[in-house]
Amino acid sequence: MKAREGRFGPCPTGEGCPVEFTLDVIGGKWKGVLLYHLIDGTKRFNEFRRICPLITQRMLTLQLRELENDGIVHREVYQQVPPKVEYSLTEFGKTLEPLILSMKQWGETYRNRTLSNNKERSLK
Repeated sequence: MKAREGRFGPCPTGEGCPVEFTLDVIGGKWKGVLLYHLIDGTKRFNEFRRICPLITQRMLTLQLRELENDGIVHREVYQQVPPKVEYSLTEFGKTLEPLILSMKQWGETYRNRTLSNNKERSLK
């Protein structure tokens, strides 16, 4: 069997690297951020717009749609005027919580380290 050539190099099993599969689902600039905020509970589209003001409406729609297609996010549409749509983590999506919280912790450590290093450099 020939090794599968993935984005991150050849995978000896030919099935693809599990890390690659994970990054395909949560990778990118916004998906991790959206998942982090969904850990706290259900969010509406405009809540995401307030929480993440730098994301465009089109990108937010695309990222949420991809997460929904991957079975990570549930989209609930309420038949009312004006329309109401809520997003929440699926049971499968909730399994990402430890990973996302570990990424948060690592990010805080990295940010503090970087700030400390920059402060030391500016004092020299």
